[in-house]
Amino acid sequence: MPGHAPRRSRTRLTVAAGIAVVATLAATAPVAASQGWGDSAPAAQTDNDRGGSPSSDRVEVEYFSGPGRHPRHTRIPASAPLTKKQQNKIEDDGDVVPIEETGPSDAKVDVVFIGDGYTAGQQEDFHADVRRNWEQVAKVEPYAQYKDLFNVWAVDAHSKDSGVSGDPTSDVRKDTALGSHFFCDGMERLLCVDENKVEAYASKAADPDLVVVLSNSTKYGGAGYNDISSPSGYDGIATASSDNAEAVQLVVHESGHSFGKLADEYWYSENEHTGPEPGEPNLSTLSAEEMAAQKTKWHRWLGQASPDGGTVGTYEGGGCCARGVNRPTENSIMRTLGREFNLPGREAMIAGFHKHAPAVSSTTPTGRQVRGAKRIRIEASEKAHVRWLVDGREARKARGARSVTPGTLGVPDDGRAHTVSVRATDPTDAVRDPQLRKLLNGTLQWNVKR
Repeated sequence: MPGHAPRRSRTRLTVAAGIAVVATLAATAPVAASQGWGDSAPAAQTDNDRGGSPSSDRVEVEYFSGPGRHPRHTRIPASAPLTKKQQNKIEDDGDVVPIEETGPSDAKVDVVFIGDGYTAGQQEDFHADVRRNWEQVAKVEPYAQYKDLFNVWAVDAHSKDSGVSGDPTSDVRKDTALGSHFFCDGMERLLCVDENKVEAYASKAADPDLVVVLSNSTKYGGAGYNDISSPSGYDGIATASSDNAEAVQLVVHESGHSFGKLADEYWYSENEHTGPEPGEPNLSTLSAEEMAAQKTKWHRWLGQASPDGGTVGTYEGGGCCARGVNRPTENSIMRTLGREFNLPGREAMIAGFHKHAPAVSSTTPTGRQVRGAKRIRIEASEKAHVRWLVDGREARKARGARSVTPGTLGVPDDGRAHTVSVRATDPTDAVRDPQLRKLLNGTLQWNVKR
């Protein structure tokens, strides 16, 4: 992965390679940004509504028609490939500014906010909006317990105009860096962007794991581009209004797709699921009795009180289908904004965090011998149980330490090579699945000679 030093503000990152990747993505990936918006545009439909199959020139998005309403899915026109002029303009733009920095990018979950509709003189306003919105996201569990796993970065994108197209009405036009606009494909609250431009800006950050576009607006709206896998490493893009109190919940919901690989738990038609068992951890065709008997999906949580209210069981409806598939609880955030993740959802989110932030990592290379009094430093969650061992025996005095020397560990000063290892475990009881718990454990080892 790229080094940590290039995160400096005013430093241009991944210039030639980044632009080449953007060009490749623009030519091959399903990207979206509607080129027009207006009251006369026809209402968009899902592919299921149309009875057709997905088209390569359209991309699926999730949108929210208003506070307190269940989301919907639709497919919108794909964005056009970037021109050379656009590539050059983006290459010369886009400072990467640290907002929260808890450790090296390869050891942390990196959340990248990109601003749109902020002029050159409004970039500090954008940074303040990032801090405020991230503060709200970080209050939601399991983010609240794992804040030390996250780096947060702001990527400055300078717009000619302040504000967002379609705010407040469909005839308002703004010249912005990412082309944010309401009334996308005729739906007022659907806030779309040029996805190729998002990729170009996001790739300036060293290791983006979650990308959020904050559009400079107070109007309610947003979108989730959930079927995007970027060459820069992130899955999906969330868009949200910077100054709408409800909009941050869109980001939390969309991160359930990105980190937890969770399915939506709502439905908006009488469709019946007739396919095989869903792959997502929060949907199943099984009843609670069948799930318990087969010891699969969320069987370990059945009967438990869930933070989103009620008891974990099997509740019909989810994945946009009203029948034939079950969800774990009546009403989690994967169904209604403003709610909590249910217990299976929290489990999936924590495991997802650790996919990007390993239980233990180190800046001290494990492939080279550590000599003399050289210090060994590790990165691990504040909650992690950390144990150090010398030739297989625990150095109890070093328990919990994140930085040690061979001497403090008690490595014999005999001129011979010894094995030093560290084991870190996240002790949370919110992850019960043994396969997922493997992500919560880690071991590193060094050859040490004093």
